[in-house]
Amino acid sequence: MFNVRTDLAIEAATLLNKSQSELCKIDGVEIDKDNRKNLTITTIRITNKNGEKEIGKKIGTYITIECPKIKDNDDDTFNDASLAICECLKKLINIKKTDTVLVVGLGNWNITPDALGPKVVSNLVVTRHLFENIPEHITQSLNSLCAISPGVLGITGIETGEITKGICDRIKPDLIIAIDALASRKIERISTTIQISNTGITPGSGIDNKRIGFTKEYFNVPVIAIGVPTVVDAATVANDTIEILCENIKANTELKDDIGKLLEITDTDLRYPLIKEVLKPHVGDLIVTPKEVDLIIDNVSKIIANGINGAVHNTMENLKV
Repeated sequence: MFNVRTDLAIEAATLLNKSQSELCKIDGVEIDKDNRKNLTITTIRITNKNGEKEIGKKIGTYITIECPKIKDNDDDTFNDASLAICECLKKLINIKKTDTVLVVGLGNWNITPDALGPKVVSNLVVTRHLFENIPEHITQSLNSLCAISPGVLGITGIETGEITKGICDRIKPDLIIAIDALASRKIERISTTIQISNTGITPGSGIDNKRIGFTKEYFNVPVIAIGVPTVVDAATVANDTIEILCENIKANTELKDDIGKLLEITDTDLRYPLIKEVLKPHVGDLIVTPKEVDLIIDNVSKIIANGINGAVHNTMENLKV
């Protein structure tokens, strides 16, 4: 399998060139799909080492919420997506009244495509300080939630994992929810796909800039990861463009047979690494993001924050975008 930058389990599975029915036949891989009005929820469960090897992802559960209409700025779609996040989180977590949840907004707040985590933190209903100072005024529906945006290594000089580990050692949370921007291999997934997993996350892995992993093994606390693709690399954009062009040419029956044969030769396995090799001397490892990324990050951060608020505080009252 050629090396395409992606953080999404659903794309890693697709890169095997297998249909969902074939994926179900792989030992150690279970897949469920739930089609709804404005979105689709796909759950991939990797249950053993064979499934881990086949998909290239750690053993655990990966839930992908695909919601193309997010780009339309539709309130009903936003609320449906928030409710779906809330529902999916509740399947992966079991918060008791005495538990404390720590949300970590990963990323660089100075770079818009990487600011998803900090933006989510700014929209959360944080309550841990209220439980400590005015517990008698806390409503029954609220639980203890705190949040941090630790920045990135280039700003602080400290690994975000080290900062978070120090905080965990002090406040001893019962659950960590890490939010980060992801990389995708498909242009259409930018801002429209949300992945939730119980395997943690390695910040920067999608763009080959790996840092300390946010995992249960490192923190000794369960870690839920939520991410949204905000970037693709330039080779992926070029590859997708050529792929669309090829499909349109093949669909035109008036074209000569020799053109069709030529297009069949340049399949994805050969095309992507060739494009990457051609582009590198000119643009290097160029990462691309949409021009409306400011609006995208604002909208998606509110959707994710509302979903977390609903799941942690066990109430739907906060789920209004």
